[in-house]
Amino acid sequence: MKHIVLTGGGTAGHVTPNIALIPALKKAGYEISYIGSYNGMEKQLIEAEGIPYYGIATGKLRRYMDIKNFTDPFRVLKGIVEARRLIRRLKPDVVFSKGGFVAVPVVLASGKQHVPTLIHESDMTPGLANRICIPYATKVCCNFPETAANIPNQKAVVTGTPLRAELLKGDAEKGRAFTGLTADKPVILVMGGSLGSVNVNNSIRGALDELLKNFQIVHLCGKDHLDADLEGTEGYRQYEYIREELPDLFAMCDYVISRAGANAICELLALAKPNILIPLSAQASRGDQILNAHSFEKQGFSIVLEEENLTKETLLDAVEKLTVNKEMYIRAMTGSGHTDAIETILSLIEEISK
Repeated sequence: MKHIVLTGGGTAGHVTPNIALIPALKKAGYEISYIGSYNGMEKQLIEAEGIPYYGIATGKLRRYMDIKNFTDPFRVLKGIVEARRLIRRLKPDVVFSKGGFVAVPVVLASGKQHVPTLIHESDMTPGLANRICIPYATKVCCNFPETAANIPNQKAVVTGTPLRAELLKGDAEKGRAFTGLTADKPVILVMGGSLGSVNVNNSIRGALDELLKNFQIVHLCGKDHLDADLEGTEGYRQYEYIREELPDLFAMCDYVISRAGANAICELLALAKPNILIPLSAQASRGDQILNAHSFEKQGFSIVLEEENLTKETLLDAVEKLTVNKEMYIRAMTGSGHTDAIETILSLIEEISK
């Protein structure tokens, strides 16, 4: 039996594609282990899948001044030592990394131990963590053809992002039973990312009175971002984070307002959900979500609303445009030829682990 080590963490976007791969890996006969941070969100998500989990020290390499910049390099070094010890002990045939800074020690350690490694880059341009990892990778999976230009030595393979099979099998009736919403009004699902977005949350809530005239709202607002004053508002449901019921919420909803993380937008494409993307601003990120969003807008999949231009009025205008052109967006997405990322990545894993 071949043994694969999965790694990635920090946000749900660095974990859920790994979770999507697990059933296919099990079916292919792989023994699976996971290396993540001691107490990151990936620990709870992976342990819920019944996969052996191993924690290591991890630190973030920041582009801005922070006192942790002086301590985190030592945590990274400690993580590399711990990861190297785990790789020696687990003796995997292959490592698959979904990224995030927790993955850096694992990929570096597997490279030093000559274990073939596949990494996945979701965004148009590789982030810092993956840029560090790419020299140690055997192959690099990508979502966008444009990404290949930034990957050396012909390592890049356009695969798409692994999506959980159950995401495509949601039940709208179960979604309505869970939320208590009705089939009488269309539903907008709002997703601000697993950590939430204050600006998106405030904009939705600021426009809530107008939105609720024509829509029902399911608002995934992120940890600690619930608004107690809005509990019980007719037609409005808010949750910090949804996992098991998400396929049913997708099946129930007619439109989506979302951040433009690569995993999230690939899900919207696969489900052909008309959407408004509000990418994280360049001031708060390296600008990858802006590139992702405009690529989707150019292909006719999405409306993009820049965070700097996000107001009650621009939000309501975008929602009106989305509803008027709903069928046009659905046609563009359903005709996109979305590939089977899981099958493609599994073939690469098989290839490099020989």
